[in-house]
This record gives sequence, C-alpha cells and structure tokens, in this order.
Amino acid sequence: IARFDARLLGELASEMNALALLQTLPGVDAIGAAMLLVEIGSDMSAFGSPDRLASWVGVCPGNNESAGKRKSGRVRKGNLYVRRLLCEFAHAASRTKSAFQSKFQSLIVRRGYKRAIVALAHKMLRTIFFMLKRGEHYRDSATNYEQLSVQRNASRWIKALTRFGFIAAAA
Repeated sequence: IARFDARLLGELASEMNALALLQTLPGVDAIGAAMLLVEIGSDMSAFGSPDRLASWVGVCPGNNESAGKRKSGRVRKGNLYVRRLLCEFAHAASRTKSAFQSKFQSLIVRRGYKRAIVALAHKMLRTIFFMLKRGEHYRDSATNYEQLSVQRNASRWIKALTRFGFIAAAA
C-alpha cells in the first residue's frame, strides 16, 4: 500500500497545486485528493458547470414529481469511484467543526443519515469544482481558522517569547 501511495503521489507531481487545494477541504487527505484528481482531473472546463459534474458523478438530487406528488428521488448511475470517495469525504467532514457539519446536522433530521451523506457529498463536489476552477483555497464560512490557531497556540507562543527574552517575564 505504501508503494502504491508513493507511486500515485509521484505521478501527480505536476498537479501539486491542485492536490494542495483539495487538502484544505475538511475531510480530504492526500491520497483521497490524489485519487479524486485521477478520476476528474484538474481542468473543470471539461464539465462546464458544477451541475454537469454532479450529474456525471451521480450525486445530483433526483427529481421525479408528478401532480404534486414526489416519487423516487434516487441518485443516478454515475462514476462509482468518485461517488465512493465523495461519500468518504462527507463522512469525515460531518465530524469536523465546519460549515459541512452544520449542513449535515440540519439534513439528518429531515432526510436520514444516508441521504444526508449523499447531499453533503454533492455540496462538497460543488465546492471542489469552484476551488479547482478558481484556484482558491477552501475558506469556511462557519470557522475562523486564524482565531482558532491563536487560541490553541497563544500560551505556547508567549512562553517561547519570554524564554528567549523578547518580552519580560510576568511577576
């Protein structure tokens, strides 16, 4: 497995920027990002819109309604490998402190666990589409990562500054 992972990351050396972008998303690790890039590529102009990409993957919501009555809302047949990866990412993202967790919690009450995971996978795929198209890192609307970093590390930073004499020790 380690040899496979090393070869996979070695072959994607030209796509390091896209790999780094995808790893900023909650729930996405290096190998998962590499496998996703192998399947969908980094050029999003091939799909045109996030809706077409979601349809190709098979995570777009089903919409079969007649006379005001909703019928089957199953997911479509699509790329099973990408759908499996996205559901794995959605499981991981649902357990992080991010906007994805709040979306998951709001959906699980109304739709159930599995449908909430598929809906979260769809949301993550749309986010991935725009991240790769614009070349931007993921910015979470629910979490301020700078503030979180300062809260976690402030005491350690202050101790280091006093130890090296940049600030005076408290009496």
